Amino acid sequence: MATQYRFSFGPWNLHEGADPFGPPVRPSRSFEEKLQIAQRLGFHGIQFHDDDVIPADLPAPQMEAAVAVVKRMLEDHGLEAEFIAPRLWEDPRTGDGPVTSNCAQERAYAIDRSKRAVDIAHMIGTKDIVWWPAREGTYIREAKRATESFAYMLDYANALLEYDSSIRILGEMKPNEPMDLMYMPTTGHFLAFCYKTIDPSRTGVLIESAHAILAGLDPSDEMAYALWHDKLWSVHLNDQNGLKYDQDKAFGTVDIRRAFNQVWVLEQAGYGAKGEWVGLDVKAMRTQPHDIAWRHLENSKEIFFQLVEVARRVDPNEIQDFRDQRDYEGLELLIVKQLMGLR
Repeated sequence: MATQYRFSFGPWNLHEGADPFGPPVRPSRSFEEKLQIAQRLGFHGIQFHDDDVIPADLPAPQMEAAVAVVKRMLEDHGLEAEFIAPRLWEDPRTGDGPVTSNCAQERAYAIDRSKRAVDIAHMIGTKDIVWWPAREGTYIREAKRATESFAYMLDYANALLEYDSSIRILGEMKPNEPMDLMYMPTTGHFLAFCYKTIDPSRTGVLIESAHAILAGLDPSDEMAYALWHDKLWSVHLNDQNGLKYDQDKAFGTVDIRRAFNQVWVLEQAGYGAKGEWVGLDVKAMRTQPHDIAWRHLENSKEIFFQLVEVARRVDPNEIQDFRDQRDYEGLELLIVKQLMGLR
């Protein structure tokens, strides 16, 4: 079992509260203040999109000095960068899905910008590139030829793997939103994709709880399947109230048993012993006042550690006895009592 977990979150998790139906409700925080909050709450790392570090259009000669400023700020707060994720989905050139676009120039832009993200990763001190294929899909199926799109996605991954032999690509899969339906919508899809790349040993997955739930899947089983492949290289823990938009609720606040099973799987696998991160992708409720709009992070961490205690308290021999007897109702009651603090 892992004896220590390293936690991270992204700057976007301390946000202004805007949503598709309303404007911001809280003032912005400076990057410095976000790092102070991370340090105070006992986090170890920060997740980054490429343009969280430096502007996407910053000229190449200025990149190294600009990245060095951010790296120094991290070091001053005892933090490190977990990964860099190219934010391909917000550029005006990527409306058709940058990697699977029908336009060759847009596909080339996706590769060029992502190579730049690899450069940023190298400068800031991480080897992990997270690929959330946010617009790699369609609103109508006739818009693209799917087999061609899968080939473009492989070309993209291989281009990055060839560009830098030290990086790893972590696929973060999601079934929908912002596209109606996305290509490779689940962990299993991307794991199959990994074995088609030029270097399967450098391709794996980052599993987000809510994304699995949106696909109608159980996050703990998704994590277990990736662990079986030795390809669970990071997680984004949060929670989700049903099959609706991606809510990014605090971990364990909707379904505590579902959260427990995720922690239990990670514990049993010794996740974290090789330096794997426990990432949080959680957002404060829109009604949360600015001065306490960080408690969703603190609460998620606290719930995680409470569930670690439960997982370590459960007697494996007692569990095995229930399994041997096929008394799964008895086992269920045991787990529920543990979660209720009755055992």
